[in-house]
Amino acid sequence: MEIFGVPTALLGSQLLVGLINGSFYAILSLGLAIIFGLLNIINFSHGAQYMLGAFVAWIALTRFEINYWVMLIAAPLLVGAFGVVLERTMLRKLYKLDHLYGLLLTFGLALIIEGVFRDQFGISGESYEVPEALAGGINLGFMFLPIYRAWVIVASLTVCFGTWFMIEKTKLGAYLRAGTENPQIVQALGINVPLLITFTYGYGVALAAFAGVLAAPIFQVNPLMGSNLIIVVFAVVVIGGMGSIMGSILTGIGLGLIEGLTRVFYPEGSAVVVFVIMVIVLLVRPAGLFGKA
Repeated sequence: MEIFGVPTALLGSQLLVGLINGSFYAILSLGLAIIFGLLNIINFSHGAQYMLGAFVAWIALTRFEINYWVMLIAAPLLVGAFGVVLERTMLRKLYKLDHLYGLLLTFGLALIIEGVFRDQFGISGESYEVPEALAGGINLGFMFLPIYRAWVIVASLTVCFGTWFMIEKTKLGAYLRAGTENPQIVQALGINVPLLITFTYGYGVALAAFAGVLAAPIFQVNPLMGSNLIIVVFAVVVIGGMGSIMGSILTGIGLGLIEGLTRVFYPEGSAVVVFVIMVIVLLVRPAGLFGKA
């Protein structure tokens, strides 16, 4: 069976790849949007923190025999704690300065982190086994669906929409938004605003690490896995609107699917389609699809 002259098996497999990539784009751009939208920091070390999550899970499995399910929680907590240390010792001093200072600092941190891991592990990459409970796949008739890839999509979207709900619909989210817009009044109400800011950055970093753990069984774990992805993720954030939580989620998923379809109908353009869309969106709507001027 064919659709527009393309076998359904090929179309379905590429849409699946696009949806998986879109899930990673969504969760990574969500972390970037939270950090920028609430802290006004352009976190260029986000890709390195994504890589850290994958490496922490790989090291835990290969050297300490700690399984995937434990590290799916532990790795984001550990890398998030590392992010808290960075926020407390470095980023806190930049909040009142131009965005460029935060970008340069986090870019430098990314280079340092990647350099350390390249020195220790090289760039050839390490494999991470799919957990036994998620091995195998399901025959849908028109394509074969690996169970782990379906799990990645469900887990990513659950975390993304759960985060959106927490920030937009709960009291904690209201405190976070108010604390960044008018910290003096919120502080006067007895709420520890600096602690909220630290928690926000740590949570954004933890999202990147969570994505890294999800990615470990799909992509090879190597020090460059973050830098290869972060430019596309920044483009997703710009298209969705800097600081827009829902915009990052929906744009990430949508661009992943568009990228997958482009691989089917025009493979040569799949590497640049996201950036072409970014240019068009910025010409028509400079604030992004969901952003505010």
